[in-house]
Amino acid sequence: MHIGFDVSQTGAGKAGCGYYAHGMILALLKLAPGQTFSVLPSFGDVYFDAQMPEQNPYPGPNVSYGPRHRYREEASAFWTHPDVEALLGMPDIVHANNFWCPVQFVSSRLIYTFYDMCFVVDPSCSIEANRVGCFDGVFRSAVAADWVVAISEASRTHYLTVFPHFPPERIRVVYPCSRLTDTSKTGKRPQALEGVREGNYWLNVGTIEPRKNQRRLADAYTRYVAMGGAPMPLVLAGGNGWLMDDFQEYLCELGIRAHVVMTGYVSDEELIWLYRNCFANLFPSLGEGFGLPILEGMQFGAPTLASNNTSMPEVAGEAAILLDPLETEAWAQAMLGLASQPRKRESLRQGSQVQASRFCWKRSAASLLELYEEAQATPKRLSMRAPQMT
Repeated sequence: MHIGFDVSQTGAGKAGCGYYAHGMILALLKLAPGQTFSVLPSFGDVYFDAQMPEQNPYPGPNVSYGPRHRYREEASAFWTHPDVEALLGMPDIVHANNFWCPVQFVSSRLIYTFYDMCFVVDPSCSIEANRVGCFDGVFRSAVAADWVVAISEASRTHYLTVFPHFPPERIRVVYPCSRLTDTSKTGKRPQALEGVREGNYWLNVGTIEPRKNQRRLADAYTRYVAMGGAPMPLVLAGGNGWLMDDFQEYLCELGIRAHVVMTGYVSDEELIWLYRNCFANLFPSLGEGFGLPILEGMQFGAPTLASNNTSMPEVAGEAAILLDPLETEAWAQAMLGLASQPRKRESLRQGSQVQASRFCWKRSAASLLELYEEAQATPKRLSMRAPQMT
């Protein structure tokens, strides 16, 4: 089987989609070394990373590096070409992982990873260019994809709600797993946390953007401090996103700027240290396709407070305190309660590692490989509903 696998978002600045593709291709290559893989550093005409590596970062005996385009216009011309299937070497499977979706495949089975449509639920959480690009890709998948891989049951349900015509038997849940696979590591303290004592800070991991809900988290932290909560700083670990240019000014207005540490983008080693040494991991996102920071923190025993919506209860199970992300008072009270109940914190810490063990790249890759084999053995979706010639 010849598999074309989109790795276009796995560059140096990768986020959730890129980590999914990166972890999955590594697991697939390890699980199925006899298959033929073309890893595709360029995919589509919406997302483009000019800094993708020149050489294949996923070597193997049956692995080739697809076309690496230097300019967006070059990538667009390639991926919108009517014979792109032939240009790729006629793969049996093409797996799209960056929201963009081709529509011109005649023979190759097209697998499309669906993450979420939070930009539809709350358009104010993203910019118009992102909304248009992402929804265009998801819409095209509903028309052209042979199979859809959803990263959670919540995502699967939402996809079928928006596109009820899509055959439900052709959408399969394959969970992401953590990229931080070695839980024995101690990590490296970020420079921004010099002087902050281990076990004495609240942690939030994620890009600073409206959907991640750091503004309400700041409100909850302010309330927690006002109620006499233990004086632990709030650490926000993540790069700057969109629509939050006034966030630091907002922290000043709340009077908590001196108590908030903003690390910016952190390395994996720094992230491990942050998870391992936090008092608790706070994840009040307004919506997620999965919610990787919940799983990552639990791997390292981080007691967790998370949102009670979309996919997050699937990830957290019964090993976290789940709260409405809009109720800042509830978050403040939960923080205050956890800070005053060491036994509760210890119970969460122990349960978190048990819950995290339920997610495994090997199992996810095996499920995906089974899907590839099933897709190859069944007709393309469009041919199934094509009119019969007489």
